[in-house]
Amino acid sequence: MAPLHNNDNEDFRPALIVVDFQNDFCPPDGSLAVQGGRDIASTVNALLNLPFVIKIATRDFHPQDHVSFASNHQAPDNKPFETIITIENPENPDETQTTRLWPDHCVQGTPGADFVKEFEHSKCDCVIEKGQDARVEMYSGFSTPFKNPPIVVSDLARILKRKGVTHVFTVGLAYDYCVKCTAIDAAKEGFTTYVVKDASRPVHTEAEAV
Repeated sequence: MAPLHNNDNEDFRPALIVVDFQNDFCPPDGSLAVQGGRDIASTVNALLNLPFVIKIATRDFHPQDHVSFASNHQAPDNKPFETIITIENPENPDETQTTRLWPDHCVQGTPGADFVKEFEHSKCDCVIEKGQDARVEMYSGFSTPFKNPPIVVSDLARILKRKGVTHVFTVGLAYDYCVKCTAIDAAKEGFTTYVVKDASRPVHTEAEAV
């Protein structure tokens, strides 16, 4: 990880993005619990004490009828973690994306959507909610994967650019999905981007690289 104090480079303006550190992604009771997910709390909180230009948390915030929930699809093609479906861009059926089905998780108004109690989220400057459009998947804190036309675009890129951010450090859950997609989109937006692996955990334990 690059140093946060860099007197030789006045253009180094880092941001921290804590991705989806929520109850439903953590043991013991999370509906989509990531192994060891809660264990990253001390590292995440230590990063929050560093002098980032801005610290942002994202959180999944789904309606009950979200397209990624296996419970909203007919058997036998509705197996959580296994079934892959194709989703059309609601504004352009020629643009499609595949996505995995999941157990119901981070439903609006439920404890599962809340940040874990260990996460010192009050130290974040703002929260970006995502996954609110029931029609599309949104792993990234920036936008859905649909581009022609875009369906949902959050304020994340605008906030980072307004702050003059040059470097983005991503942490949180899960390493191989929402952290990965957020980091990829940060790089596409022109930020030098890092994933802090010690402060993230994957859904699939074999995931080693982003």
